Amino acid sequence: MEITIREYSEKDLEQMIEIWNEVIDSGIAFPQTEKLTQDEAAVFFAEQSFTGAAVNENTQEILGLYTLHPNNIGRCGHLSNASYAVKSAARGLHIGEKLVQHSIKKSKELGFKILQFNAVVKTNYSAIKLYEKLGFVRLGTIPGGFLMKNGKYEDIILFYHNLNLE
Repeated sequence: MEITIREYSEKDLEQMIEIWNEVIDSGIAFPQTEKLTQDEAAVFFAEQSFTGAAVNENTQEILGLYTLHPNNIGRCGHLSNASYAVKSAARGLHIGEKLVQHSIKKSKELGFKILQFNAVVKTNYSAIKLYEKLGFVRLGTIPGGFLMKNGKYEDIILFYHNLNLE
């Protein structure tokens, strides 16, 4: 299976919405509580600095995606932020790693100096392991910073990656 990461197109929206909403519905990773509609998704993905799609080149199936945008404004506008979603049926194929690596390169291309993650849920062990493998630095923990779908609060971890070191 050949997987490439490319900029999304409108024809990808239906599959991307399905993947994004699957993560929202799980209630264990994304802060959003409401699923994206077709109209909302068209606006949301278009207004990002970059939205990438992981595509199975043999079938043209979208297996994952990421959004990239400024983490802040003005004097902190050089910090970027990204969110990643991988189709549950495609997990374990290193798609998340490809998405993160692509976002690091794209962040640099767009002139960002740092890629920062504001809220990695402490129980998202595979993401934490991946981020640390790729050189992200753990900044600290916010106790109870994420409301899980089951109603319990979980800690979140902040990470950053200095893009000037790439």
